Amino acid sequence: MKELVEIIAKSLVDNPEMVQVSEVTGEQSIILELKVAEGDMGKVIGKQGRIAKAIRTVVKAAAIKENKRVIVEII
Repeated sequence: MKELVEIIAKSLVDNPEMVQVSEVTGEQSIILELKVAEGDMGKVIGKQGRIAKAIRTVVKAAAIKENKRVIVEII
C-alpha cells in the first residue's frame, strides 16, 4: 500500500523527491501519512478534494484484497 500511494503522489507533484509516505500500523488498520512539498499540496488534494478522494478509493480497493483497513492522511 505504501508503495502505491508513493507512486501515485510522485506522478502528481512537481517535486517528487519531497514525497514521503510513512506507515503507522494499528491492531485493526493501517494509517498512511502522505507528506508533500507545500506548493504541491493543492495538486495532491485537487479541486474540492477529488484527487485525494480518488487516491483513498484506489488504496481502499487494494486493501480489500488483503483484508485490511487503510486510512490515507495528507499532511
